[in-house]
Amino acid sequence: MNDKVRINLPIEDEEVPLLRETVGWARRDQDYPLLFERCTFWAGMRGENEELIAFGYLCGMGLEHGYIEDVIVHPLYQGSGIGAKLVKRLLVEAETTGIEIVTVTFDTEHAPFYQRCGFTYGGGGVWRIKNG
Repeated sequence: MNDKVRINLPIEDEEVPLLRETVGWARRDQDYPLLFERCTFWAGMRGENEELIAFGYLCGMGLEHGYIEDVIVHPLYQGSGIGAKLVKRLLVEAETTGIEIVTVTFDTEHAPFYQRCGFTYGGGGVWRIKNG
């Protein structure tokens, strides 16, 4: 396995939907390649067979604030530290590009992970459109 997390790793349109599916998330095929065009930057890692095993991205307006979304690690690699490497690499890139504040939304069970990555746990809210 190549344990290097790369910023703006070249990724084919179907790779992230496949990775999302492995963790039980909706594929959201319609989001790709549009997501790559609209997000500020993304990070990814490939496994021994060059398959995408980790992905996450940062969005924002390119000003002082950005937010991290869709941190995904293939189930076979979860618990190995790849997720933390991915998040920390996104944070380094944020700092390098002048983004001073980064937020992330997560389920409370993931709070210890994000705290280990340097986030402060705080309150917030999420609004979602109601399904029909």
